[in-house]
Amino acid sequence: MIVDRPSSARGAARLGWLDSRHAFSFGHFHDPQWMGFGPLRVINEDRVAPGAGFPPHHHANMEILSYVLSGSLAHRDSASGEAGLLKPGELQWMSAGHGIDHSEYNASDSEPVHFLQIWIQPDRVNAPPAYAQRAFDPDARRGRWATLASPDGRDGSIAIRQQAFLQGTLLAAGAAVDVPLDPARRYWLQVAQGAVELDGRGLAAGDAVGLAGEAGVRRLVGSGGVDADVLLFDLPA
Repeated sequence: MIVDRPSSARGAARLGWLDSRHAFSFGHFHDPQWMGFGPLRVINEDRVAPGAGFPPHHHANMEILSYVLSGSLAHRDSASGEAGLLKPGELQWMSAGHGIDHSEYNASDSEPVHFLQIWIQPDRVNAPPAYAQRAFDPDARRGRWATLASPDGRDGSIAIRQQAFLQGTLLAAGAAVDVPLDPARRYWLQVAQGAVELDGRGLAAGDAVGLAGEAGVRRLVGSGGVDADVLLFDLPA
């Protein structure tokens, strides 16, 4: 099974200070056909105006990943008790566990922040809340896959509470990587920035493709004038 999720078909929320696009049902956007993809429950592409953001709110039993594309995001939560600053090239993980309060704000008073917020359902419930943040060298994933999150923290990735892997690559025009598929797993390919072709299928920023029960190897090639930033979720079926 191959499913397309074009950027233009996503849900939308526009609140003046926030411009958000939802790959899956979220908030006031509800589509019973798009409730998630395996344990992948949310991919929101958010643009937050300078000085604005999400005030303290509560989460439980969800793995929450934040990935900044431009600008900077200020974070505070009740687990770490400390303020954090997330910039491009960094990944932040917050495991809500049995319950956590957190806030996210644009750290700049003059520039917007553009980021992806990702929710993955955990493989256990009511664990202690936890938090981590890690910077990844862009050169380590230029023209190759780098593991950003995994169940066991392999290769310097962030360890998350699910049998899922998040990989990232940066592809210049003409650069290519393979996407090997295990039919016992499912995969979600999200184009964060730039443009690529997946076996000749053109994908632009915000577009995604889901694959389930597929075998073999797909070829992903950069096709735009700027480096494509692509995320690949390797998920349990």
